[in-house]
Amino acid sequence: MAFDAIFLGAVLGEVERRCMGARVEKIHQPSRDTILLHLRCREGREKLLIAANPTSPRLHLTSASPENPAEPPMFCMLMRKHLLGARLARIAQPPMERAAAFTFEGTDEMGFPVEKTLMVELMGRTCNVYLLSPEGRILDCLRRIGLDESARRPALPGLLYQPPGPVEKQDPKSGHVDYRALLTAPGADVLADRLMDALGGLSPLVCREASLFAAGDTDARVSGLEISGAAEKLELFFREHTAHPAPYYYALGDGSPKQFAFCPIRQYSSCQQAESFAALLDMYYTLRDRRDVMRQKGQHLRKTVQNLCTRLTRKLAIQEKELEATYDRERLRQLGDILTANLHRIVKGQTSVTCEDFYDENMTPVEIPISPVLSPQQNAAKYYKDYARMKNAEKELKKQIALGTSELDYLKSVLEELNRAQSEAELEEIRRELQEEGYLRPESGKKRMKQGKLPPMRFESTDGYPIYVGRNNRQNEELTFRLARKDDLWCHASKVHGSHVIISCGGTTPPDNTITQAAQLAAYYSESVGGQNIAVDVTPVKQVKKIPNGKPGMVIYHTYKTVIANPYAHIVVDALNAAPEDGNE
Repeated sequence: MAFDAIFLGAVLGEVERRCMGARVEKIHQPSRDTILLHLRCREGREKLLIAANPTSPRLHLTSASPENPAEPPMFCMLMRKHLLGARLARIAQPPMERAAAFTFEGTDEMGFPVEKTLMVELMGRTCNVYLLSPEGRILDCLRRIGLDESARRPALPGLLYQPPGPVEKQDPKSGHVDYRALLTAPGADVLADRLMDALGGLSPLVCREASLFAAGDTDARVSGLEISGAAEKLELFFREHTAHPAPYYYALGDGSPKQFAFCPIRQYSSCQQAESFAALLDMYYTLRDRRDVMRQKGQHLRKTVQNLCTRLTRKLAIQEKELEATYDRERLRQLGDILTANLHRIVKGQTSVTCEDFYDENMTPVEIPISPVLSPQQNAAKYYKDYARMKNAEKELKKQIALGTSELDYLKSVLEELNRAQSEAELEEIRRELQEEGYLRPESGKKRMKQGKLPPMRFESTDGYPIYVGRNNRQNEELTFRLARKDDLWCHASKVHGSHVIISCGGTTPPDNTITQAAQLAAYYSESVGGQNIAVDVTPVKQVKKIPNGKPGMVIYHTYKTVIANPYAHIVVDALNAAPEDGNE
Protein backbone atom coordinates (compact mmCIF):
# COMPACT_ATOMS: atom_id res chain seq x y z
CA MET A 1 0.00 0.00 0.00
CA ALA A 2 1.04 3.65 -0.42
CA PHE A 3 -0.39 5.77 2.40
CA ASP A 4 2.22 8.44 1.78
CA ALA A 5 2.07 12.22 2.34
CA ILE A 6 0.50 12.96 -1.05
CA PHE A 7 -2.13 10.24 -0.53
CA LEU A 8 -2.87 11.72 2.91
CA GLY A 9 -3.19 15.16 1.32
CA ALA A 10 -5.82 13.80 -1.06
CA VAL A 11 -7.69 12.19 1.85
CA LEU A 12 -7.59 15.48 3.78
CA GLY A 13 -8.96 17.29 0.74
CA GLU A 14 -11.90 14.88 0.74
CA VAL A 15 -12.44 15.42 4.48
CA GLU A 16 -12.30 19.19 3.97
CA ARG A 17 -14.90 19.12 1.17
CA ARG A 18 -17.35 17.02 3.17
CA CYS A 19 -16.74 18.10 6.76
CA MET A 20 -15.51 21.68 6.95
CA GLY A 21 -17.60 23.55 9.50
CA ALA A 22 -18.95 20.30 10.99
CA ARG A 23 -19.73 20.00 14.70
CA VAL A 24 -18.31 17.22 16.84
CA GLU A 25 -21.25 15.16 18.13
CA LYS A 26 -19.54 12.11 19.64
CA ILE A 27 -16.02 10.86 20.28
CA HIS A 28 -15.19 7.18 20.70
CA GLN A 29 -11.96 5.25 21.17
CA PRO A 30 -12.69 1.66 20.06
CA SER A 31 -9.11 0.51 20.69
CA ARG A 32 -5.88 1.83 22.16
CA ASP A 33 -4.70 3.36 18.85
CA THR A 34 -8.03 4.22 17.18
CA ILE A 35 -10.18 7.33 17.58
CA LEU A 36 -13.56 7.91 15.94
CA LEU A 37 -15.02 11.43 15.65
CA HIS A 38 -18.74 11.66 14.82
CA LEU A 39 -19.30 14.89 12.87
CA ARG A 40 -22.59 16.64 12.06
CA CYS A 41 -22.07 18.25 8.65
CA ARG A 42 -24.27 20.45 6.46
CA GLU A 43 -25.30 17.49 4.32
CA GLY A 44 -25.56 14.81 6.98
CA ARG A 45 -23.30 12.99 9.40
CA GLU A 46 -19.78 11.68 8.86
CA LYS A 47 -17.36 9.59 10.92
CA LEU A 48 -13.65 10.49 10.88
CA LEU A 49 -11.42 7.57 11.81
CA ILE A 50 -7.89 8.18 13.08
CA ALA A 51 -5.75 5.05 13.51
CA ALA A 52 -2.32 5.83 15.00
CA ASN A 53 -1.27 2.21 14.74
CA PRO A 54 2.44 1.84 13.84
CA THR A 55 1.70 -1.17 11.60
CA SER A 56 -1.16 0.43 9.63
CA PRO A 57 -1.50 4.17 10.31
CA ARG A 58 -4.36 5.88 8.53
CA LEU A 59 -6.91 8.68 8.62
CA HIS A 60 -10.12 8.77 6.60
CA LEU A 61 -13.90 9.06 6.64
CA THR A 62 -15.56 5.74 7.32
CA SER A 63 -18.95 4.06 7.36
CA ALA A 64 -17.78 1.35 9.77
CA SER A 65 -19.03 1.23 13.36
CA PRO A 66 -16.44 -0.60 15.46
CA GLU A 67 -17.48 -1.89 18.87
CA ASN A 68 -16.56 0.43 21.75
CA PRO A 69 -15.30 -0.59 25.19
CA ALA A 70 -17.64 -0.42 28.18
CA GLU A 71 -15.54 2.36 29.75
CA PRO A 72 -13.87 4.97 27.52
CA PRO A 73 -10.10 5.49 27.98
CA MET A 74 -8.82 8.64 29.68
CA PHE A 75 -7.66 10.26 26.43
CA CYS A 76 -11.12 9.77 24.95
CA MET A 77 -12.69 11.41 28.01
CA LEU A 78 -10.30 14.36 27.71
CA MET A 79 -11.14 14.87 24.02
CA ARG A 80 -14.85 14.78 24.84
CA LYS A 81 -14.29 17.49 27.44
CA HIS A 82 -12.48 19.81 25.02
CA LEU A 83 -13.94 19.00 21.58
CA LEU A 84 -17.60 17.98 21.96
CA GLY A 85 -19.72 20.66 20.29
CA ALA A 86 -16.67 22.32 18.70
CA ARG A 87 -16.67 23.26 15.01
CA LEU A 88 -14.02 22.05 12.57
CA ALA A 89 -12.46 25.33 11.35
CA ARG A 90 -9.24 24.39 9.54
CA ILE A 91 -7.26 21.41 8.29
CA ALA A 92 -3.54 21.75 7.58
CA GLN A 93 -0.76 19.38 6.55
CA PRO A 94 2.97 19.97 7.05
CA PRO A 95 4.80 19.80 3.70
CA MET A 96 5.69 16.26 2.63
CA GLU A 97 4.69 14.82 6.04
CA ARG A 98 2.17 12.14 6.99
CA ALA A 99 0.67 14.46 9.56
CA ALA A 100 -2.44 16.62 9.84
CA ALA A 101 -3.61 19.40 12.14
CA PHE A 102 -7.37 19.71 12.77
CA THR A 103 -8.26 23.05 14.36
CA PHE A 104 -11.60 23.19 16.20
CA GLU A 105 -13.40 26.33 17.37
CA GLY A 106 -15.26 26.03 20.64
CA THR A 107 -15.71 27.71 23.99
CA ASP A 108 -13.81 27.37 27.24
CA GLU A 109 -15.24 26.90 30.75
CA MET A 110 -16.08 30.61 30.95
CA GLY A 111 -17.87 30.63 27.60
CA PHE A 112 -15.16 32.53 25.70
CA PRO A 113 -14.21 31.44 22.16
CA VAL A 114 -11.15 29.20 22.04
CA GLU A 115 -9.31 27.09 19.45
CA LYS A 116 -8.01 23.59 20.17
CA THR A 117 -5.92 21.56 17.74
CA LEU A 118 -5.93 17.81 17.24
CA MET A 119 -2.49 17.00 15.80
CA VAL A 120 -2.30 13.59 14.09
CA GLU A 121 1.08 12.07 13.20
CA LEU A 122 1.07 8.89 11.12
CA MET A 123 4.82 8.36 10.74
CA GLY A 124 5.43 4.66 11.40
CA ARG A 125 6.80 3.89 14.86
CA THR A 126 6.31 7.47 16.05
CA CYS A 127 2.54 7.52 15.36
CA ASN A 128 0.73 9.69 17.86
CA VAL A 129 -2.28 11.96 18.38
CA TYR A 130 -1.90 15.20 20.38
CA LEU A 131 -4.58 17.49 21.79
CA LEU A 132 -3.07 21.00 21.87
CA SER A 133 -4.07 24.17 23.67
CA PRO A 134 -4.32 27.52 21.82
CA GLU A 135 -0.70 28.22 22.91
CA GLY A 136 0.49 24.93 21.41
CA ARG A 137 0.94 23.12 24.71
CA ILE A 138 0.13 19.42 24.95
CA LEU A 139 -3.07 18.88 26.92
CA ASP A 140 -2.53 15.15 26.50
CA CYS A 141 -1.58 12.64 23.82
CA LEU A 142 -2.46 9.12 22.80
CA ARG A 143 1.05 7.79 23.46
CA ARG A 144 3.12 9.58 26.09
CA ILE A 145 6.89 9.79 25.51
CA GLY A 146 9.13 10.64 28.47
CA LEU A 147 12.31 12.69 28.45
CA ASP A 148 14.35 9.51 28.89
CA GLU A 149 12.83 8.08 25.68
CA SER A 150 13.24 11.12 23.44
CA ALA A 151 15.19 14.20 24.45
CA ARG A 152 14.26 16.07 21.23
CA ARG A 153 10.51 15.34 21.05
CA PRO A 154 9.10 14.32 24.43
CA ALA A 155 5.31 14.03 24.54
CA LEU A 156 3.92 14.81 28.00
CA PRO A 157 1.03 17.02 29.21
CA GLY A 158 2.14 20.60 29.82
CA LEU A 159 5.07 20.57 27.40
CA LEU A 160 5.13 22.65 24.23
CA TYR A 161 4.41 20.56 21.16
CA GLN A 162 7.52 20.07 19.04
CA PRO A 163 6.67 19.54 15.35
CA PRO A 164 8.65 16.97 13.35
CA GLY A 165 11.80 18.28 11.70
CA PRO A 166 11.44 19.57 8.15
CA VAL A 167 11.76 17.08 5.30
CA GLU A 168 15.04 17.86 3.53
CA LYS A 169 13.91 16.71 0.10
CA GLN A 170 12.31 18.35 -2.91
CA ASP A 171 8.52 18.62 -2.99
CA PRO A 172 7.03 16.94 -6.11
CA LYS A 173 3.81 18.96 -5.59
CA SER A 174 5.62 22.30 -5.85
CA GLY A 175 6.16 22.12 -9.62
CA HIS A 176 9.72 23.45 -9.20
CA VAL A 177 11.68 20.17 -9.29
CA ASP A 178 14.44 20.11 -11.91
CA TYR A 179 14.18 16.49 -13.05
CA ARG A 180 17.07 16.83 -15.53
CA ALA A 181 19.36 17.90 -12.67
CA LEU A 182 17.94 15.11 -10.51
CA LEU A 183 18.85 12.52 -13.16
CA THR A 184 22.35 13.88 -13.84
CA ALA A 185 23.36 14.40 -10.20
CA PRO A 186 25.24 11.64 -8.35
CA GLY A 187 22.99 9.11 -6.68
CA ALA A 188 21.48 5.63 -6.83
CA ASP A 189 21.53 4.10 -10.31
CA VAL A 190 18.05 2.54 -10.00
CA LEU A 191 15.60 5.26 -11.02
CA ALA A 192 12.96 4.38 -8.39
CA ASP A 193 15.61 4.57 -5.63
CA ARG A 194 16.89 7.91 -7.02
CA LEU A 195 13.37 9.36 -6.87
CA MET A 196 12.84 7.98 -3.37
CA ASP A 197 16.06 9.63 -2.15
CA ALA A 198 15.44 13.00 -3.80
CA LEU A 199 11.66 13.58 -3.51
CA GLY A 200 9.63 13.83 -0.31
CA GLY A 201 6.17 12.53 0.50
CA LEU A 202 6.34 9.51 -1.83
CA SER A 203 6.15 5.78 -1.22
CA PRO A 204 8.31 3.14 -2.97
CA LEU A 205 5.20 1.97 -4.87
CA VAL A 206 4.66 5.41 -6.42
CA CYS A 207 8.38 5.78 -7.25
CA ARG A 208 8.25 2.47 -9.11
CA GLU A 209 5.16 3.69 -10.98
CA ALA A 210 6.99 6.88 -11.99
CA SER A 211 9.93 4.76 -13.19
CA LEU A 212 7.57 2.58 -15.22
CA PHE A 213 5.94 5.65 -16.80
CA ALA A 214 9.22 7.41 -17.59
CA ALA A 215 11.42 4.47 -18.60
CA GLY A 216 9.06 1.54 -19.23
CA ASP A 217 10.45 -0.53 -16.35
CA THR A 218 10.04 -0.39 -12.57
CA ASP A 219 13.71 -1.40 -12.22
CA ALA A 220 15.06 0.97 -14.89
CA ARG A 221 18.58 2.33 -14.35
CA VAL A 222 19.48 5.99 -14.68
CA SER A 223 22.69 5.13 -16.56
CA GLY A 224 20.66 3.67 -19.44
CA LEU A 225 18.14 6.52 -19.82
CA GLU A 226 17.78 9.22 -22.43
CA ILE A 227 17.86 12.08 -19.90
CA SER A 228 15.77 14.71 -21.68
CA GLY A 229 12.89 12.37 -22.51
CA ALA A 230 12.87 10.73 -19.08
CA ALA A 231 12.93 14.13 -17.32
CA GLU A 232 9.95 15.37 -19.35
CA LYS A 233 7.96 12.22 -18.56
CA LEU A 234 8.75 12.45 -14.84
CA GLU A 235 7.62 16.07 -14.78
CA LEU A 236 4.40 15.13 -16.59
CA PHE A 237 3.76 12.18 -14.23
CA PHE A 238 4.11 14.15 -11.00
CA ARG A 239 2.39 17.29 -12.30
CA GLU A 240 -0.65 15.29 -13.39
CA HIS A 241 -1.02 12.95 -10.40
CA THR A 242 -0.09 15.32 -7.58
CA ALA A 243 -2.47 17.99 -8.91
CA HIS A 244 -5.31 15.54 -9.55
CA PRO A 245 -4.86 12.53 -7.21
CA ALA A 246 -7.44 9.76 -7.46
CA PRO A 247 -8.09 6.55 -5.44
CA TYR A 248 -6.60 3.71 -7.49
CA TYR A 249 -6.06 0.17 -6.28
CA TYR A 250 -4.88 -3.24 -7.44
CA ALA A 251 -7.30 -6.04 -6.53
CA LEU A 252 -6.88 -9.76 -6.00
CA GLY A 253 -9.05 -12.29 -7.81
CA ASP A 254 -11.75 -11.96 -5.14
CA GLY A 255 -12.00 -8.20 -5.68
CA SER A 256 -10.36 -7.20 -2.38
CA PRO A 257 -7.70 -4.43 -2.65
CA LYS A 258 -4.08 -5.51 -2.28
CA GLN A 259 -2.31 -2.20 -3.03
CA PHE A 260 -3.55 1.37 -3.32
CA ALA A 261 -2.11 4.74 -4.39
CA PHE A 262 -3.09 8.20 -5.62
CA CYS A 263 -2.00 7.29 -9.18
CA PRO A 264 -2.79 4.33 -11.48
CA ILE A 265 -0.95 1.15 -10.45
CA ARG A 266 0.19 -0.25 -13.79
CA GLN A 267 2.99 -2.50 -12.50
CA TYR A 268 0.38 -5.12 -11.60
CA SER A 269 -1.98 -7.02 -13.88
CA SER A 270 -5.09 -4.94 -13.12
CA CYS A 271 -5.85 -1.51 -11.70
CA GLN A 272 -9.21 -0.06 -10.70
CA GLN A 273 -10.48 3.26 -9.39
CA ALA A 274 -12.69 3.56 -6.32
CA GLU A 275 -15.49 6.12 -6.02
CA SER A 276 -13.68 7.94 -3.20
CA PHE A 277 -10.63 7.71 -0.94
CA ALA A 278 -12.90 6.96 2.01
CA ALA A 279 -14.58 4.07 0.17
CA LEU A 280 -11.20 2.66 -0.89
CA LEU A 281 -9.68 2.76 2.59
CA ASP A 282 -12.87 1.43 4.16
CA MET A 283 -12.86 -1.47 1.70
CA TYR A 284 -9.16 -2.22 2.22
CA TYR A 285 -9.01 -2.02 6.01
CA THR A 286 -12.51 -3.32 6.79
CA LEU A 287 -11.88 -6.52 4.82
CA ARG A 288 -8.41 -6.93 6.32
CA ASP A 289 -9.50 -6.23 9.89
CA ARG A 290 -12.52 -8.54 9.58
CA ARG A 291 -10.33 -11.36 8.32
CA ASP A 292 -7.83 -10.81 11.13
CA VAL A 293 -10.55 -10.82 13.79
CA MET A 294 -12.23 -13.94 12.41
CA ARG A 295 -8.88 -15.68 12.02
CA GLN A 296 -8.12 -14.96 15.65
CA LYS A 297 -11.56 -16.07 16.90
CA GLY A 298 -11.45 -19.28 14.84
CA GLN A 299 -7.87 -20.11 15.79
CA HIS A 300 -8.82 -22.79 18.34
CA LEU A 301 -11.16 -24.57 15.92
CA ARG A 302 -8.62 -24.28 13.11
CA LYS A 303 -5.84 -25.75 15.27
CA THR A 304 -8.08 -28.64 16.35
CA VAL A 305 -9.01 -29.51 12.76
CA GLN A 306 -5.41 -29.13 11.56
CA ASN A 307 -4.25 -31.54 14.27
CA LEU A 308 -6.94 -34.03 13.19
CA CYS A 309 -5.79 -33.70 9.57
CA THR A 310 -2.14 -34.25 10.55
CA ARG A 311 -3.01 -37.32 12.61
CA LEU A 312 -5.19 -38.77 9.85
CA THR A 313 -2.54 -38.11 7.19
CA ARG A 314 0.03 -39.96 9.28
CA LYS A 315 -2.38 -42.89 9.79
CA LEU A 316 -3.11 -43.10 6.06
CA ALA A 317 0.63 -43.19 5.26
CA ILE A 318 1.07 -46.18 7.61
CA GLN A 319 -1.93 -47.97 6.08
CA GLU A 320 -0.61 -47.35 2.56
CA LYS A 321 2.70 -48.93 3.57
CA GLU A 322 0.91 -51.94 5.07
CA LEU A 323 -1.18 -52.27 1.92
CA GLU A 324 1.97 -52.36 -0.21
CA ALA A 325 3.24 -55.28 1.88
CA THR A 326 0.12 -57.32 1.05
CA TYR A 327 0.91 -57.23 -2.67
CA ASP A 328 3.67 -59.87 -2.16
CA ARG A 329 1.34 -62.43 -0.62
CA GLU A 330 1.26 -64.66 -3.73
CA ARG A 331 4.76 -65.79 -2.90
CA LEU A 332 3.49 -67.14 0.45
CA ARG A 333 1.03 -69.41 -1.35
CA GLN A 334 3.76 -70.62 -3.69
CA LEU A 335 6.07 -71.45 -0.78
CA GLY A 336 3.20 -73.36 0.85
CA ASP A 337 2.77 -75.40 -2.37
CA ILE A 338 6.52 -76.16 -2.53
CA LEU A 339 6.57 -77.30 1.11
CA THR A 340 3.50 -79.50 0.57
CA ALA A 341 5.24 -81.18 -2.38
CA ASN A 342 8.38 -81.78 -0.28
CA LEU A 343 6.97 -82.85 3.10
CA HIS A 344 9.09 -86.01 2.96
CA ARG A 345 12.27 -83.93 3.03
CA ILE A 346 11.39 -82.05 6.20
CA VAL A 347 12.72 -83.31 9.53
CA LYS A 348 11.13 -81.89 12.66
CA GLY A 349 13.54 -79.51 14.37
CA GLN A 350 14.91 -77.96 11.16
CA THR A 351 14.85 -74.17 10.79
CA SER A 352 14.92 -74.21 6.96
CA VAL A 353 14.67 -76.59 4.05
CA THR A 354 16.05 -76.26 0.51
CA CYS A 355 13.73 -77.38 -2.31
CA GLU A 356 13.46 -76.90 -6.08
CA ASP A 357 11.20 -73.96 -6.96
CA PHE A 358 8.87 -75.44 -9.59
CA TYR A 359 7.35 -71.98 -10.11
CA ASP A 360 10.70 -70.97 -11.60
CA GLU A 361 11.26 -72.24 -15.15
CA ASN A 362 14.91 -73.03 -14.25
CA MET A 363 13.88 -74.98 -11.11
CA THR A 364 16.30 -72.90 -9.04
CA PRO A 365 16.67 -74.23 -5.47
CA VAL A 366 15.08 -72.01 -2.84
CA GLU A 367 15.69 -72.01 0.91
CA ILE A 368 12.39 -71.86 2.82
CA PRO A 369 12.39 -70.82 6.52
CA ILE A 370 10.32 -73.17 8.74
CA SER A 371 9.52 -73.40 12.45
CA PRO A 372 11.41 -76.13 14.34
CA VAL A 373 8.50 -76.64 16.79
CA LEU A 374 5.92 -77.31 14.07
CA SER A 375 5.37 -80.46 12.05
CA PRO A 376 5.96 -80.43 8.26
CA GLN A 377 2.20 -80.24 7.62
CA GLN A 378 1.80 -77.38 10.13
CA ASN A 379 4.64 -75.41 8.49
CA ALA A 380 2.98 -75.68 5.08
CA ALA A 381 -0.42 -74.74 6.59
CA LYS A 382 1.18 -71.67 8.22
CA TYR A 383 2.20 -70.30 4.80
CA TYR A 384 -1.34 -70.80 3.49
CA LYS A 385 -2.72 -69.14 6.61
CA ASP A 386 -0.38 -66.12 6.21
CA TYR A 387 -1.45 -65.86 2.56
CA ALA A 388 -5.15 -65.80 3.53
CA ARG A 389 -4.47 -63.25 6.28
CA MET A 390 -2.69 -60.93 3.84
CA LYS A 391 -5.52 -61.31 1.32
CA ASN A 392 -8.11 -60.32 3.93
CA ALA A 393 -5.83 -57.50 5.13
CA GLU A 394 -5.76 -56.03 1.60
CA LYS A 395 -9.56 -55.82 1.51
CA GLU A 396 -9.77 -54.27 4.97
CA LEU A 397 -6.92 -51.82 4.37
CA LYS A 398 -8.47 -50.62 1.10
CA LYS A 399 -11.74 -50.10 2.95
CA GLN A 400 -10.03 -48.21 5.80
CA ILE A 401 -7.96 -46.08 3.40
CA ALA A 402 -11.10 -45.13 1.46
CA LEU A 403 -12.85 -44.15 4.70
CA GLY A 404 -9.79 -42.26 5.92
CA THR A 405 -9.38 -40.43 2.60
CA SER A 406 -13.04 -39.41 2.69
CA GLU A 407 -12.70 -38.24 6.29
CA LEU A 408 -9.56 -36.25 5.48
CA ASP A 409 -11.35 -34.67 2.53
CA TYR A 410 -14.19 -33.68 4.86
CA LEU A 411 -11.82 -32.17 7.46
CA LYS A 412 -10.05 -30.17 4.75
CA SER A 413 -13.44 -28.83 3.65
CA VAL A 414 -14.06 -27.72 7.26
CA LEU A 415 -10.70 -25.92 7.23
CA GLU A 416 -11.72 -24.15 4.06
CA GLU A 417 -15.01 -23.14 5.71
CA LEU A 418 -13.12 -21.72 8.69
CA ASN A 419 -11.01 -19.61 6.33
CA ARG A 420 -14.21 -18.23 4.74
CA ALA A 421 -16.17 -17.63 7.95
CA GLN A 422 -17.19 -13.97 8.28
CA SER A 423 -19.14 -13.97 11.53
CA GLU A 424 -19.21 -15.60 14.94
CA ALA A 425 -22.53 -17.23 14.01
CA GLU A 426 -20.79 -19.09 11.17
CA LEU A 427 -17.99 -20.21 13.51
CA GLU A 428 -20.62 -21.45 15.98
CA GLU A 429 -22.36 -23.50 13.27
CA ILE A 430 -19.04 -25.10 12.31
CA ARG A 431 -18.38 -25.84 15.98
CA ARG A 432 -21.79 -27.55 16.32
CA GLU A 433 -21.15 -29.54 13.14
CA LEU A 434 -17.84 -30.84 14.53
CA GLN A 435 -19.53 -31.73 17.81
CA GLU A 436 -22.30 -33.64 16.04
CA GLU A 437 -19.73 -35.53 13.97
CA GLY A 438 -17.84 -36.51 17.13
CA TYR A 439 -14.69 -34.45 16.57
CA LEU A 440 -15.37 -32.08 19.47
CA ARG A 441 -16.86 -32.82 22.85
CA PRO A 442 -20.07 -30.97 23.72
CA GLU A 443 -19.30 -28.20 26.19
CA SER A 444 -20.68 -29.46 29.48
CA GLY A 445 -21.42 -27.05 32.30
CA LYS A 446 -21.26 -24.03 29.98
CA LYS A 447 -24.49 -22.60 28.66
CA ARG A 448 -24.15 -21.05 25.22
CA MET A 449 -26.67 -18.52 24.01
CA LYS A 450 -29.06 -20.33 21.69
CA GLN A 451 -28.75 -18.87 18.22
CA GLY A 452 -31.21 -19.03 15.40
CA LYS A 453 -30.43 -21.14 12.39
CA LEU A 454 -28.23 -19.22 10.01
CA PRO A 455 -29.75 -19.12 6.51
CA PRO A 456 -27.72 -19.62 3.32
CA MET A 457 -26.42 -16.46 1.67
CA ARG A 458 -28.80 -15.06 -0.92
CA PHE A 459 -27.85 -13.06 -4.00
CA GLU A 460 -29.82 -11.95 -7.02
CA SER A 461 -28.46 -12.02 -10.56
CA THR A 462 -28.80 -9.12 -12.98
CA ASP A 463 -31.55 -11.17 -14.69
CA GLY A 464 -33.53 -11.40 -11.45
CA TYR A 465 -32.79 -15.05 -10.54
CA PRO A 466 -32.18 -15.80 -6.82
CA ILE A 467 -28.83 -17.47 -6.18
CA TYR A 468 -28.19 -19.24 -2.85
CA VAL A 469 -24.75 -20.07 -1.41
CA GLY A 470 -24.13 -22.50 1.48
CA ARG A 471 -21.92 -21.24 4.29
CA ASN A 472 -20.76 -24.67 5.56
CA ASN A 473 -21.15 -28.42 4.94
CA ARG A 474 -24.47 -28.78 6.74
CA GLN A 475 -25.92 -25.77 4.93
CA ASN A 476 -24.63 -27.20 1.65
CA GLU A 477 -26.49 -30.45 2.32
CA GLU A 478 -29.71 -28.74 3.38
CA LEU A 479 -29.57 -26.32 0.45
CA THR A 480 -29.04 -29.04 -2.16
CA PHE A 481 -31.30 -31.81 -0.85
CA ARG A 482 -34.07 -29.95 1.02
CA LEU A 483 -34.45 -26.38 -0.18
CA ALA A 484 -33.58 -26.70 -3.87
CA ARG A 485 -36.04 -28.02 -6.47
CA LYS A 486 -35.04 -30.84 -8.79
CA ASP A 487 -34.98 -28.53 -11.82
CA ASP A 488 -32.83 -25.85 -10.14
CA LEU A 489 -29.19 -25.57 -11.23
CA TRP A 490 -26.36 -26.66 -8.91
CA CYS A 491 -22.85 -25.14 -9.20
CA HIS A 492 -19.60 -26.14 -7.49
CA ALA A 493 -15.92 -25.43 -8.09
CA SER A 494 -14.53 -28.50 -9.84
CA LYS A 495 -12.45 -30.97 -7.77
CA VAL A 496 -11.86 -28.60 -4.85
CA HIS A 497 -13.63 -27.85 -1.57
CA GLY A 498 -16.21 -25.11 -1.69
CA SER A 499 -19.81 -24.03 -1.23
CA HIS A 500 -22.82 -25.47 -3.03
CA VAL A 501 -24.40 -22.73 -5.15
CA ILE A 502 -28.03 -23.04 -6.27
CA ILE A 503 -29.72 -21.03 -9.03
CA SER A 504 -33.44 -20.98 -8.22
CA CYS A 505 -34.86 -21.36 -11.72
CA GLY A 506 -38.60 -21.38 -10.95
CA GLY A 507 -39.27 -23.80 -13.80
CA THR A 508 -37.47 -21.65 -16.41
CA THR A 509 -34.07 -21.83 -18.08
CA PRO A 510 -31.75 -19.13 -16.69
CA PRO A 511 -29.73 -17.11 -19.24
CA ASP A 512 -25.98 -17.59 -19.63
CA ASN A 513 -25.26 -14.36 -17.75
CA THR A 514 -26.95 -15.70 -14.60
CA ILE A 515 -25.05 -19.00 -14.87
CA THR A 516 -21.78 -17.07 -15.24
CA GLN A 517 -22.52 -15.00 -12.13
CA ALA A 518 -23.41 -18.12 -10.13
CA ALA A 519 -20.18 -19.75 -11.33
CA GLN A 520 -18.22 -16.69 -10.17
CA LEU A 521 -19.81 -17.04 -6.74
CA ALA A 522 -18.95 -20.76 -6.66
CA ALA A 523 -15.34 -19.90 -7.57
CA TYR A 524 -15.19 -17.19 -4.90
CA TYR A 525 -16.62 -19.40 -2.15
CA SER A 526 -14.08 -22.18 -2.72
CA GLU A 527 -10.46 -22.85 -1.86
CA SER A 528 -9.51 -21.67 -5.38
CA VAL A 529 -10.52 -18.08 -4.56
CA GLY A 530 -6.98 -16.74 -5.01
CA GLY A 531 -6.65 -18.05 -8.58
CA GLN A 532 -8.05 -17.17 -11.97
CA ASN A 533 -9.98 -19.11 -14.63
CA ILE A 534 -11.51 -21.57 -12.15
CA ALA A 535 -13.42 -24.57 -13.51
CA VAL A 536 -16.96 -24.71 -12.08
CA ASP A 537 -19.26 -27.71 -12.65
CA VAL A 538 -22.94 -26.92 -13.40
CA THR A 539 -25.70 -29.54 -13.37
CA PRO A 540 -29.41 -29.84 -12.46
CA VAL A 541 -30.01 -30.59 -8.78
CA LYS A 542 -31.61 -33.95 -9.69
CA GLN A 543 -28.21 -35.17 -10.97
CA VAL A 544 -26.53 -34.58 -7.57
CA LYS A 545 -26.60 -37.54 -5.15
CA LYS A 546 -25.55 -37.77 -1.53
CA ILE A 547 -22.75 -40.26 -0.86
CA PRO A 548 -24.22 -43.18 1.17
CA ASN A 549 -23.08 -42.87 4.80
CA GLY A 550 -20.90 -39.94 3.74
CA LYS A 551 -20.02 -36.86 5.72
CA PRO A 552 -22.26 -33.76 5.49
CA GLY A 553 -22.05 -31.98 2.16
CA MET A 554 -20.27 -34.83 0.35
CA VAL A 555 -21.94 -35.56 -3.01
CA ILE A 556 -21.40 -37.33 -6.33
CA TYR A 557 -22.56 -36.36 -9.82
CA HIS A 558 -21.74 -37.62 -13.30
CA THR A 559 -23.69 -35.53 -15.84
CA TYR A 560 -22.55 -31.91 -15.88
CA LYS A 561 -21.04 -29.11 -17.94
CA THR A 562 -18.04 -27.00 -16.91
CA VAL A 563 -17.91 -23.20 -16.88
CA ILE A 564 -14.66 -21.22 -16.54
CA ALA A 565 -15.06 -18.27 -14.18
CA ASN A 566 -12.97 -15.77 -12.23
CA PRO A 567 -13.82 -15.71 -8.53
CA TYR A 568 -16.20 -12.92 -7.58
CA ALA A 569 -14.59 -10.23 -9.70
CA HIS A 570 -15.99 -6.69 -9.43
CA ILE A 571 -18.54 -7.39 -12.14
CA VAL A 572 -20.20 -9.65 -9.57
CA VAL A 573 -19.81 -7.14 -6.75
CA ASP A 574 -21.73 -4.63 -8.85
CA ALA A 575 -24.22 -7.12 -10.29
CA LEU A 576 -25.20 -9.09 -7.19
CA ASN A 577 -26.81 -7.58 -4.14
CA ALA A 578 -27.19 -9.45 -0.88
CA ALA A 579 -30.72 -9.66 0.49
CA PRO A 580 -30.81 -7.69 3.77
CA GLU A 581 -32.76 -10.33 5.68
CA ASP A 582 -29.99 -12.86 5.18
CA GLY A 583 -27.40 -10.79 7.00
CA ASN A 584 -24.92 -11.14 4.16
CA GLU A 585 -22.05 -8.71 4.13
